[in-house]
Amino acid sequence: MSKTVPAFAAALGVGLLAGLLYRVTGVPTPAPPWWALCGLLGIIGGEIGVAALRRRLGHRRRRGNTTRASATAEKGTAP
Repeated sequence: MSKTVPAFAAALGVGLLAGLLYRVTGVPTPAPPWWALCGLLGIIGGEIGVAALRRRLGHRRRRGNTTRASATAEKGTAP
C-alpha cells in the first residue's frame, strides 16, 4: 500500500469531521461550497504542476551531466 493512501484517507476524514462540526454547530462555513472546491482544485493542480516541473527539470539536469564533453573531461582527455 502506498504511503499517500493513508495521508489522503486522513485528510478526507479530517475534512468530513470539520464539515460535520460546521453543520452541527450551525456556524456558517468560511466560503460557499463551490468556491471552496475551486480553491481545493487549484491547490491540487498547483501541487501536481510543481511536482511535474521538478521531475522535468531534474531529468534535464541528470541528462546534462552525462554529455560527451563531461565524460571525456572526467577521463582527462579533451574531446
